[in-house]
Amino acid sequence: GEDKVDAAEWRFLISGMAQGGVKAENPDPDWISANVWSSILMLSSLPFFKGFEKDFVDNLQKWKRVFDSSEPQTMTYPGGKYGSDISGLRRMCILRCLRRDKIMAAMSNFVVAEMEQKFVEPPVFDLKACYEDSDSITPLIFVLSTGSDPMKDLLMLADDMGMSEKLKAIALGQGQGAAATKMMERGQANGDWVCLQNCHLSISWMPELERLCEDTDVKTTDPAYRLWLTSMPSPAFPTSVLQNGVKMTKEPPKGLRANLKSNYVKLSDEKIWATDKPEKYSKLLFGLCFFHAIVVERKKYGPLGWNIPYTFNETDLDITQAQLETYVGAFDEVPYKVMQQLASVVNYGGRITDDKDMRTSDIIIADFMNPKVLSDEYKFSASGLYYSFKPDEDDIHGSYLKYIDSLPLEAEPEVFGMHSNASITCDMNDADNNFKIIVSLQPRVGGGGGMSREDIIFNIADEMEAKVRAPWDIEAVQMLYPVKYDECLNTIIIQEGGRFNKLTGVIRSSLPQLKKALRGLVVLSAELESMGNNLFNQFVPNNWTKVSYPSLKGLGPWFDDYMRRIKFLDDWIDQGPPAVFWVSGFFFPQGFMTAVLQNHARKHSMPIDTVAFSHKMKEELASELKSKPADGCYIDGLFLEGARWSKQETSLVDPRPKELFSPMCVIQLKPEQYLEAPTEGIYRCPVYKVLTRTGTLSTTGHSTNFVFWLNIPSNKPTIYRSSLVSETNAQVQFCDNSEWIKGGVACFCALKY
Repeated sequence: GEDKVDAAEWRFLISGMAQGGVKAENPDPDWISANVWSSILMLSSLPFFKGFEKDFVDNLQKWKRVFDSSEPQTMTYPGGKYGSDISGLRRMCILRCLRRDKIMAAMSNFVVAEMEQKFVEPPVFDLKACYEDSDSITPLIFVLSTGSDPMKDLLMLADDMGMSEKLKAIALGQGQGAAATKMMERGQANGDWVCLQNCHLSISWMPELERLCEDTDVKTTDPAYRLWLTSMPSPAFPTSVLQNGVKMTKEPPKGLRANLKSNYVKLSDEKIWATDKPEKYSKLLFGLCFFHAIVVERKKYGPLGWNIPYTFNETDLDITQAQLETYVGAFDEVPYKVMQQLASVVNYGGRITDDKDMRTSDIIIADFMNPKVLSDEYKFSASGLYYSFKPDEDDIHGSYLKYIDSLPLEAEPEVFGMHSNASITCDMNDADNNFKIIVSLQPRVGGGGGMSREDIIFNIADEMEAKVRAPWDIEAVQMLYPVKYDECLNTIIIQEGGRFNKLTGVIRSSLPQLKKALRGLVVLSAELESMGNNLFNQFVPNNWTKVSYPSLKGLGPWFDDYMRRIKFLDDWIDQGPPAVFWVSGFFFPQGFMTAVLQNHARKHSMPIDTVAFSHKMKEELASELKSKPADGCYIDGLFLEGARWSKQETSLVDPRPKELFSPMCVIQLKPEQYLEAPTEGIYRCPVYKVLTRTGTLSTTGHSTNFVFWLNIPSNKPTIYRSSLVSETNAQVQFCDNSEWIKGGVACFCALKY
């Protein structure tokens, strides 16, 4: 209300979008990515930042120092009006363009400068203070997060307040609604504390919970009565209960050091120095606890750590620890392979549902459960900060705790086997998730620049409608590309055209309807209202995504990508199959690859189940390849995360600093009969459609995300591992590379921008 924030600048900060945008050539693509430069051009369309793109080019080396800095959020920016006098919000707009990974730190600095330090420091968890804020008709709600369990704190509070006997708890689930209702009714009469756990697992009973809370009368309810609820965030949780309740959350300890310490604090000299071989057991126990901390903390890196964020907990560790104690005591030689299988496949692996994650788990446990761990010189990471610690026999427990306290508070990615760029990925994901939440909470008002919200939505819809072409005449395409025994790609172009026609039809019908609704010519339905909100917030509308290909892009990049896919198929229809196929342009790339195999099998009269692809990395660019190969095909359009392809070394190598994704070279998929698996010098790289990596099995038996395994040459040491379900049904050994597996290296058809 004090006009300190410009509406257009605020919208750019949280969504990355502004009206218009200027055009200029990228001055140095070596360090300025296409995404960064497009953000700079978008920012330059705002009144205060007019001419910013020219100022940026004039001070290019100074801006590069900001880009390369480890703390760009604290630096003074070059250029007259962008220097020390610029407001904190405008600094963040520039930072969003250059270093989005540092925006959360900049936000904290902004809040401290404009408000107070206390607003960026989480308060101490004080359950008694929360209790004192409540009464008999005010529920107390624990918002759960992965790894946290508030029951221990609640039991301690009940004990302190003499309510242990009157604390009644029930875990909600199927068929527990009636028992919970009776427990609440008895509690209101007797003054009990009633705790209903895991409300998110009893969605059908939530309306009844809402009714019971609304019907609770302070005049007829014992003043000592309290209703405690625990729930993960869920859209099914009653809004009125949430609004009227006291809300609390307790985060589990974060970080490798905190995880290790929380496990070792509960141990003692006797528990560490156990069995008749205490030196061996203590070393292997520390390795096991380190493994537990690694697998738990990897999930902070998102899909780079685990394809699916699993809820590994202390129970997994306790069971494996008990098995380790048994096996160390029972055998003269520790059965390391058995312990690896028990930990990775049974105890922790029991939670793992993605076979690529199972591969990662197998590789990680091998580092911490092997004979080398018994050596004092054995290092858990390349830095040497983490190693197989030898305790002081006079103070075993204390020496372990002292060593753990000496470890870095924030573990670097190298201890997880990842490149330092993984920290940037983690921070950027945090920033993107927070911006998405902020955008969803924005009031429905104009977006600045004097335009109303409706005008902005209308302009976006109008601009898109003008660009969308008419659907293809599929019958005419079928005449050009009829079904032929020796050319299966004709079927693919028809299938892909049909899928894109369906999407194009939805776009072409919904945009005019939305424009009419904004002008009051037709009723604004719930679907059209949601579509308008999505366009304004730069999200892809839900009615489009239902018939679209998987994509994580915002509205602008998504529409550009859609237009590029349409052009790819247009060129194919008009000019014939390309020499190099843009594999990212397909709805269903697995179908395309099967068609290429089928062509080869029919050409040479081979059973298709005996034919598989070999992979050859090409030196030429896609534009330099003018004709297709005699057998198979060339594909282009993949991106590598966690590594990059080096033409000079003809191998995967570490990525450049701050280079999160790098384009993969052109690849020849060459069908061969009875192809033998490589025995050394390759990394089996999973290829996905989008960055989330996880997917579900569709009715075709294919994953909605995983595409195929790509054998990429690597000069790192070769290891051998068991085959996965997505590779073959046979139980065989494949050569692979442990460093790239731990680094989460994968290929993708499409990025976020």
